[in-house]
Amino acid sequence: MFETLVIGAGQAGLAASYYLHRAGVDFAVLEAGNTPTGSWSQYYESLQLFSPARYSSLPGLPFPGPPDRYPHRDEVCAYLQSYADHFQFPIHFHQEVTHIKPVEAGFQVLTRAGEPYQARTIIAATGPFRQPALPVFPGQDTFGGQILHSATYRSPDHFAGQRVLVVGAGNSAVQIGVELAQVAQVTLTSRGPIRFLPGRPLGRDVHFWLWLLGIDRFPLSAFWQRIKSNPVLDTGRYQSAIAAGTPSWRLLFERLTSGGVIWTDGREEPVDSIILATGYRFQPDYLTGLGAWDAEAQILQQAGRSLTVPGLFYMGLSFQRTYASATLRGVGPDAMRVVRQIKHRLQTIRHRE
Repeated sequence: MFETLVIGAGQAGLAASYYLHRAGVDFAVLEAGNTPTGSWSQYYESLQLFSPARYSSLPGLPFPGPPDRYPHRDEVCAYLQSYADHFQFPIHFHQEVTHIKPVEAGFQVLTRAGEPYQARTIIAATGPFRQPALPVFPGQDTFGGQILHSATYRSPDHFAGQRVLVVGAGNSAVQIGVELAQVAQVTLTSRGPIRFLPGRPLGRDVHFWLWLLGIDRFPLSAFWQRIKSNPVLDTGRYQSAIAAGTPSWRLLFERLTSGGVIWTDGREEPVDSIILATGYRFQPDYLTGLGAWDAEAQILQQAGRSLTVPGLFYMGLSFQRTYASATLRGVGPDAMRVVRQIKHRLQTIRHRE
């Protein structure tokens, strides 16, 4: 019987582990894979952070190297591995959680490997980037080309010479689109125009201003959830590329055909591949049946505490507490508050016993 079980050893689970360890909580981390890198190792090869290294650290260990550079995917993976190694957290690898059942003493947790665990409290820290959101378009069942989510995109090699659409208007859509445009004919397409935010206003990285003004630390999760604002951070490179047509941009197509798409002006165009940079959802199978989300699949939580399942907490959700909650720079402050709530709950349980 652990006091806390953390599900997931990615950035959110590691940040939670840091504060659980400091608080003296008896805990373990259950990780489905064999590394403490979360979803990072599964992203496309050229992925680059939009925040400098100085603003991309977990609590207690700075991101290594020059602080003003923008780290790449493999650097983030190496940092997360070194973070887990440095603090020697009790991570149980190859323990994919399949089911959580409330019991009198807390929770019973089952894993695909058949290992049973029990805990007073649970932190669901598998994050929002494991379950792609896959919209269905009119005519999709007739389309003869390839449709894939950005979660499975790795490099432009397999798209050379193709006609490719990238659906989305966020950072990943733009980064993938610009990369693909070097080897393919690419159009970014979305329901509204791409909004750009200057990456270095007044000569300083935008994250400096966010930090200075405290904008992404405001605990207004309901506000952030409503606006779901996600502009593309850009030093000018991406906006210039789109202005030059590499890639081009168009409003989202009306429907798919067997060989391509029909645009809003009625023109039909052949397309070989469609990449959906349409985000993710958080609805893990292991929480099924607990009443953790509402009819619209929205997690019922406040500052990381479940509003419907006593003893269940969350880490790393998009807009969990602030604009930065699902980022490397945001999980630390959230973890500190979640662990504070867990300590209070554990003290209450001990007092009752």
